[in-house]
Amino acid sequence: MRWAMISFAFVATVLNYLHRLSFTYLTANGYLRGIIPDDSFGYIASAFFIAYMISNAFSGFAIDKLGTRIGYSLTMGFWTTAGILHSLAMSPFQFGFFRFLLGIGEAGNWPAAIKLTSEWFPPSERSTASGIFNSGASVGAVVAPPLIAWLGTTYGWKATFLVVGVLGYIWLASFWFIYYTPGKVVKEAKARIIPPLKLLKNRFVSGLTLSKVFMDPVWYFITFWIGRYLADVYGWNLAKIGWYAMFPFIVADFGNILGGLFTQFIIRKGIEIPRARKISVGIFGSIMALSMLLGPLVITGPTGALIVLAFAGFGYAAYTANTMAFPADVVPKSATASVWGIASVGAGLGGVIFQSVSGVAIKNLSIHFNYARAYNAVFIGYGLISLIGLAIILFLTGPLVSDKELLAYVDQDEKNPVKRIQ
Repeated sequence: MRWAMISFAFVATVLNYLHRLSFTYLTANGYLRGIIPDDSFGYIASAFFIAYMISNAFSGFAIDKLGTRIGYSLTMGFWTTAGILHSLAMSPFQFGFFRFLLGIGEAGNWPAAIKLTSEWFPPSERSTASGIFNSGASVGAVVAPPLIAWLGTTYGWKATFLVVGVLGYIWLASFWFIYYTPGKVVKEAKARIIPPLKLLKNRFVSGLTLSKVFMDPVWYFITFWIGRYLADVYGWNLAKIGWYAMFPFIVADFGNILGGLFTQFIIRKGIEIPRARKISVGIFGSIMALSMLLGPLVITGPTGALIVLAFAGFGYAAYTANTMAFPADVVPKSATASVWGIASVGAGLGGVIFQSVSGVAIKNLSIHFNYARAYNAVFIGYGLISLIGLAIILFLTGPLVSDKELLAYVDQDEKNPVKRIQ
């Protein structure tokens, strides 16, 4: 049954990325490109991540409090409705506003999926399970280019937003009537909620949050800018982008699965779980960083560019499949969504900063040089910041073992029923 349940998180993540990337591809070419220049595109992306950051500050705690079934349903319903509202926008400001609403809703997907995984999977399988549901991001990114290109060219951009929204409501109805928390973990999953400030003071939580400021923007750059990159540097139209832009995300799918399986494999070979996780993130994080740093030296055309982005996407996906298993290794089950929500505030902050910087840099550098050099400079920048993020996760988060202080905090409430009632 646990594999059926993880499939809900997988499909939700696919839909999450369809909503997220519809705007990206519809504005790469055609009517919407004419009203949304590069700098505005960067600012609109930042609006999404501002909301993403704000929402993550409370979405994880709300999901821990409400439970997976109610929490996941609410977040899906919110972002699906926000996605449909894009069909009403007619200006950069209006798109920015609806992207802001989308970010509020989409932020809840990962805390909810992390909580679902912690409820249904044992520690040795969590990195694999996390990789499975997180592969929905890559699958969504694979499906989005041809699907959005076909819908956009056949029915128009407004209808595209509406069709994607209907799929979200179908998921919502199915999940609501099928999902449940397994009986053996109900009590643990509904235990005492740990306050945000107490979690933030924890070395693991603060380190994970800071690392995501630098790591996640690399993936956001690939997913948000690949369409514009191919159009700006190589002159591709929407139809061509739709067929070829999926390649890096297909490769990233393998990263999601193989990253988790690699860790599971070395655990079975006798390496302790905490050490196995760190080994994996070190290897895969390095692949991502080096791909972006060395990319400008090897890219000679669109094929080389897609291969470089594929390696970076593979590294990021495999790295993330393992970091998603971290919270359940360290904190009580009643805090897994909260911790990932707090950490994702860092991801949102990084998205806000580096999406805006990317837009401004590409616009200005392309004026003084050309688009190819502008994007090469941005590639190198993302390679450097990902090395910073990797160093933080390896050396500043501490050992990946159950935190005794946080466990004692939760257990104290269980042992003091009078206090709990008050």
